[in-house]
Amino acid sequence: MDKDTLMLDAEERMEKALLALDKEFAKLRTGRASTSLVDNIKVDYYGTLTPVQQMSTVSCPDSRTVTIQPWDKGAMALIEKAILNSDLGLNPQNDGKVVRISIPPLTEDRRKELVKVCKKYTEESKVAIRNVRRDVNDGMKKLEKDKVLSEDELKKAMDDIQKITDSYVAKADQKAAAKEKEIMEI
Repeated sequence: MDKDTLMLDAEERMEKALLALDKEFAKLRTGRASTSLVDNIKVDYYGTLTPVQQMSTVSCPDSRTVTIQPWDKGAMALIEKAILNSDLGLNPQNDGKVVRISIPPLTEDRRKELVKVCKKYTEESKVAIRNVRRDVNDGMKKLEKDKVLSEDELKKAMDDIQKITDSYVAKADQKAAAKEKEIMEI
């Protein structure tokens, strides 16, 4: 591996850390309906754990409601049970055709808890970004040890990777600030 390959690999891996952060943020319930709320819910459907989206149409008709319309009406009760057993704390209503989930407004305490969770996800993302930096720095030091890079080139490469790391950490902070603002919005 050469210096440029290591740098490209670092940026790619840091970008993946930010994408993972986005996925974690999508799972957080902010008082606003989102189809991503049911992404992790799996239903025991004929002995197989099946994601809700693979057995129904999930939509948000308004900002406070998620509707789930199963393709197999027999799965209605199974979907309802899976939602009740999930850690979302939501009560689905079944009208025979559609399972409706009404999203209640968040309490102040719950908002503060969600902000803490948001900060935890952000910190995990930053740790992942810093781990990428460490791996790349180790790779650069190995290149210097193998006489591929000079000492000056190593110093410059490490400075460059630090700048990239700082920019990705700042992006994670921006995403966190936006998510916290969304959570605290009433």
